[in-house]
Amino acid sequence: MKVTLDPERCVGAGHCVLSAPDVFDQDDGDGVVLLLDPEPAASLADAAHEAADLCPARAIFIAASDGRTT
Repeated sequence: MKVTLDPERCVGAGHCVLSAPDVFDQDDGDGVVLLLDPEPAASLADAAHEAADLCPARAIFIAASDGRTT
């Protein structure tokens, strides 16, 4: 799994950090999402997908190991 972001879309809602704190953080200054782990362990897959699903700005993208977007 590979996680990518479009920080320009981010509205700083913070759902990603609450859902997957091992994968995401927020900038202290403006609240924009920060990617801590672009290739998280399989054990974090559900949390990363939940974060992407909850993102109101759709700023989080998750691709499978073979490159397909999930």
